[in-house]
Amino acid sequence: MKRLCLLPALALLFVLSAAAKNEPPIVIQWPTENPALKLTFDKFLQQSNVPGQKFYVSDVTVENLTDKPIPRVFFTVYFLDKNKVRIGQGTLQVADLDAKQSAKMQFQFNSVGVPASLVLSAKKDMLAGPGEKTIPLRVLSVPPGASLKVDGKESGITPVMVRLAVGLHQLDVTKEGYAPGGTPLDVTADELPGGSITIELGGLSRDTIELRDGTVLLGDVISVSMTDVAVRMDGKDQSFPRNQVKKIMLVERVIQQQPAMVQPVPAAQK
Repeated sequence: MKRLCLLPALALLFVLSAAAKNEPPIVIQWPTENPALKLTFDKFLQQSNVPGQKFYVSDVTVENLTDKPIPRVFFTVYFLDKNKVRIGQGTLQVADLDAKQSAKMQFQFNSVGVPASLVLSAKKDMLAGPGEKTIPLRVLSVPPGASLKVDGKESGITPVMVRLAVGLHQLDVTKEGYAPGGTPLDVTADELPGGSITIELGGLSRDTIELRDGTVLLGDVISVSMTDVAVRMDGKDQSFPRNQVKKIMLVERVIQQQPAMVQPVPAAQK
């Protein structure tokens, strides 16, 4: 059975100087011939700085320059230092951009240094409109029975068959009791029917407590009584009235028995 490529192909690159704090926003029209999109990156503001890594945020406006809706916009933005060495990256995605419509979002990325320039990578295939060639794909998950979203839209419960247009897509799966999973998926025009992809969800390492007000807590359930539920979260013990707790989901824990320590008896002195 054919496995589809999981890594997005890079079709077109733009290299521009990154905006300093006192410089105007970066404006990019994509593609260079017959532009369909206009992207405006506001100033990059550093939010935090941990040893060896910096976090930045920027407001980005994406404008559809055409008279047709664009079903998806998916860019990978790479950041380079002054020596043209890649030091960070981020993903920019917008869905269902109507004709002449603009969408503004907050773009975040992390870097191991100070960005001096950026490289914008994308595929022209993402401009494909509805009604064009689609490829059937069977999506499975481990474990099965997970909710699937394709490009942010509900697409059924795994295992499920979906039809994907040529281009780059984002697949996300969620299942109660498991950590979410997801992957980008590049569908090319020469793909044949019968392909499948399997996404594995990670198991949660902590218990899940859902309160009746919708709050979901992750921690270690210590005890449950007729009146209270005791939970340890971030090293602190908290107690909740049992009437406030809607659901408790306990993870499986494997307890390893440590062998008994035998203290050697010193030899008797003669």
